[in-house]
Amino acid sequence: MTIITRFAPSPTGQLHVGNLRTALLNWMAARRAGGRFLLRIDDTDAERSREGHVVAIRDDLAWLGMRPDAEVRQSDRFALYERRFRELAAAGHVYPAYETPEELDLKRKVQLGRGLPPVYDRAALKLSDADRARLEGEGLRPHWRFRMNHDGPIVWDDGVRGPQRFDPALMSDPVVRRADGSWLYLLPSVIDDIDMGITDVVRGEDHVTNTAAQLQMFAALGAAPPRFAHVALLTGAEGKLSKRLGSLGCDQFRLDGIEPMAILSLLARIGTSDPVRPFASAEALAEQFDLSHFGRAPARFDEAELAQLNARLIHQLDYAAVRHRLPDGMDAAAWQAIRPNLERVADAADWWRVIESAPAIGAVAETDRDFLRRAAKMAGEIDWSNAPWAALTAGLKAATERKGRALFLPLRLALTGREHGPDMAELLPLIGRDRAIARLAAAAG
Repeated sequence: MTIITRFAPSPTGQLHVGNLRTALLNWMAARRAGGRFLLRIDDTDAERSREGHVVAIRDDLAWLGMRPDAEVRQSDRFALYERRFRELAAAGHVYPAYETPEELDLKRKVQLGRGLPPVYDRAALKLSDADRARLEGEGLRPHWRFRMNHDGPIVWDDGVRGPQRFDPALMSDPVVRRADGSWLYLLPSVIDDIDMGITDVVRGEDHVTNTAAQLQMFAALGAAPPRFAHVALLTGAEGKLSKRLGSLGCDQFRLDGIEPMAILSLLARIGTSDPVRPFASAEALAEQFDLSHFGRAPARFDEAELAQLNARLIHQLDYAAVRHRLPDGMDAAAWQAIRPNLERVADAADWWRVIESAPAIGAVAETDRDFLRRAAKMAGEIDWSNAPWAALTAGLKAATERKGRALFLPLRLALTGREHGPDMAELLPLIGRDRAIARLAAAAG
């Protein structure tokens, strides 16, 4: 059986980090099995859906390397939903209800006040045809509920949570269609999963109760359900659900200079028993994807950990992978020299300016001026074709008896204007003989 998964965002806003994790887990499940990953745009809410968000969803998935094998839009499928809905109505699986939101809210408060679960009392099922005609004659239009089957428990073996069991008698019959005829999430999603041949669904644990209701919808429509797996929700670094996670998305990651593979490497492993480490490709991540490694504990998303992972990834990037993002003139040797000091690829431009342009340096101690004059003179005498930094520092050490910080720091400051940075053995040849002599002499005054 070909594994088919789907990612089903609503285009009512930008994708946030939780959405991206859901997309990634479904993408990996499909790719590991050689299956198909589908994108379903859940745009039944015409009032809140925006075409610009649809474009952004596609762009974000492409930027992360998760291009879907096909795309469908729920707004193109209303005829299908109508047909399957009529089948359910004819079989008595859905029924009209006429309570107003205010009446339903009052019922819930009464039940809670009596210590009872706020489950819909199915009062609408007791209405006669004459009652319904009278209500509609008064201008009330019904919303529609799916009638849960109370004959036995709802059970399934969840891919992460293990055996699940729900008593349908303790669940309200879910509303599947509003009074204005528009659709809520549950039923169209089931109809789509059947029509699209979805075999596996990975989603957040906040959907567990939805799954229980949807399993009965699959049965009512005469279809086998997909395999479901519900992963723990993301929490912030402080260990609680974070509002920031609801707004943190690809736009912010790009602004922060975060590499796509750093994001994927973190999202693929948090919440699992596997160590978080940088992966070079999404395909390599998918090869190791295993739902059995996911636990029930909340998955902790730490932006500091992401930044560290991003730096580790950049330290492994080949020149060919980044050359189009580097300053003009910067070659492989320069990238090799500065790469270990970068947290973002964009920071390479700062070090390229250090190589190309004389740095601004602060006041030089009088005791260092004579040392730097000697350094400028010696820089003109050493062999620059073979390890000039080693030759320069060895010569100065022998001539001045300086060593350690007293030897190296004044040279680094004069040559780069900074106390820390890339290995000077690699950086000095990039600065070059003439620029190095000029910088040392200028620092000496």
